[in-house]
Amino acid sequence: MPDADDIDALARSATHGDPAALTALLVAVRPEVLRLCARFLPNREDAEESCQDTLLAVADGITRFEGRSSFRTWLHRLAANRARSTYRTLRRRWRLEAGGVPLPDQADPRRTSVVAGTRLDLLDAFDAVHPDLAEVVALRDVLGLSYPEIAALLDVPLGTVKSRLHLARRQVRQRLDAE
Repeated sequence: MPDADDIDALARSATHGDPAALTALLVAVRPEVLRLCARFLPNREDAEESCQDTLLAVADGITRFEGRSSFRTWLHRLAANRARSTYRTLRRRWRLEAGGVPLPDQADPRRTSVVAGTRLDLLDAFDAVHPDLAEVVALRDVLGLSYPEIAALLDVPLGTVKSRLHLARRQVRQRLDAE
């Protein structure tokens, strides 16, 4: 796996339209993207689908990467948003295929690992809060970005990150406690 400087150099070159750099960048970050998506999605196939969506978003959006944050921080944001989007898509697909039968309120412990059930509950809770709040808590608590990284990525003051995180954690906790 290339180091951070190599990744940043590839990202800069890809941003300026170098197709070979973009290909090398996508190959280099794929394992990391898959790990990030797997933090959200309990099923490996779902994480792989989300990983592919993230890599496509990188390829489509690399020329808009402005460098306000590190490439990896930007990548983490894309992965978090794509994983959450994949989960919502899978839920909608399941509802359609199940003929309107609602999703179970709780994960079935006989068919779902504790970790997977927790992730599904967390994703449901994220969907219940405002997207700006869900994004901050996902970036901090799931992906482990620092407060300054989140502030730079979202282009908001550090205090805004902290207040959004506090509010998001409270709302997510209320949602999880209600289940």
